[in-house]
This record gives sequence, structure tokens and C-alpha cells, in this order.
Amino acid sequence: MNQLLSIVRLVLPAQVRSHLRQIHRDFVFKRAMKHFIKDPSACTQPGNKTLNDLIYGWGNESWSALDEYLACCIDHALNTQGPVLECGSGLSTLLLGAVAKKRGHQHWALEHTPEWAVRVQKYLDNYQLDSVILSTKPLRDYGDFSWYDAPLEKMPANFCLVICDGPPANTKGGRHGLVPIMKDRLTSGCVILLDDAGRTEEVEIATRWGKELNSSFKIEGISKPYIKMVVV
Repeated sequence: MNQLLSIVRLVLPAQVRSHLRQIHRDFVFKRAMKHFIKDPSACTQPGNKTLNDLIYGWGNESWSALDEYLACCIDHALNTQGPVLECGSGLSTLLLGAVAKKRGHQHWALEHTPEWAVRVQKYLDNYQLDSVILSTKPLRDYGDFSWYDAPLEKMPANFCLVICDGPPANTKGGRHGLVPIMKDRLTSGCVILLDDAGRTEEVEIATRWGKELNSSFKIEGISKPYIKMVVV
């Protein structure tokens, strides 16, 4: 097999190989998404083949959440009792949107990059995931930090789960803006899942959130740690 792949690489131009790879990703993604929509609960543990196929098929491995974090997000989404807030959008938006639709909840996703939002919305439309409200606006400067320009007048007052994988780390204040802006809309018992706990900045942000919310947090995950905090 390895010898055959080496021959293919020599014979086919890079552009053709890239096109064939994309066709394969699309095929794998559609198959995996079909399995996921049928039974999301099968994807609540890391290492699940469907989950790994979804990550591969989505084709954004450098930035997408790894299976540990995604599995945790799916598990909590399956058990949450109200609307979900997601900071940033991507593969997780589709998966959690499918769970939200199945459970009759709203899933709010905040995004600041129009081109990326177009891609995510296209997939949401393709899979008829009307449970997701994708809000796309440039990041807003709040003084000490920049964060999403959330349409607060339209958003629920009782988020029960927060998936935080944005904005980008180089944003002023990083991801700190979640709590100052949304604190009054996070119910008691709301679970916050913050990705990228391997970065010192994220741990510092979680520490600040803990003081503002009077809550503790713990770091979970092995290959790519993430933070879990429960609002008191």
C-alpha cells in the first residue's frame, strides 16, 4: 500500500492529489455525519471512529478541537437542560447543533470571521440544523478587552452550557470577555468548557473567571487539555 501511495504521489500532480483528497474527505464526512445524527450518544468517548472521521472529513485539523474536547462537549450537550452558547464556530457547531435539534434546544454560536461563517452556515443549511443561530459580527472593543459583539437583546437569559474555543488567542484580553459580557445569562450549574488549557493564558483566564463567578475549575484531557468550570 505504501509503495502504491508513493507511485501515486509521483504520477499525479499536487493539484489533482489535493482534489482527490477533498473528495475523500467529503465522502468520509457525509458518512460519519449520518451516523452521528442517528446516534450522537455513541460519540461521547474519545477515540470513537465516527468522531475521528468527522474531524478528518471537516478538514481543519490544525484548528479543530480534538476528539477529547469534542466528546466532552457532546456529552454535556446531551445532558444540558437549556440553551447552549458557543464562542467561535466550526465542526462543533454542526455536532452540537444536531444534538440541540434532537433535544429541542437553541444553540447560539458567535463568530467574527465572515468567510468562515459562510462555510459553517452552508453545512448547517445542508443538514437542516435550524436549531443553530449563528451570529456573525466583527469583534468589539470593550476597553480592557475585545470580544464578540453578541446580540444580547435577542439571546436567552439562561444559558446552561458554554463551549469556549474563541476568539483567537491574539485578541486583546484573549477569551476573558465571556464572563464580563455574559455573566448574568449563565444559570447556576452552567458548565463552561474552555479549550486550549495547555496555554498559560487560558489557565490565567479561567482563574479570573473563577474569582468573578466564585467557582473553581479543573483541567481535563490528555493529548490537548481543556478546562471545565461549573457556575455556582
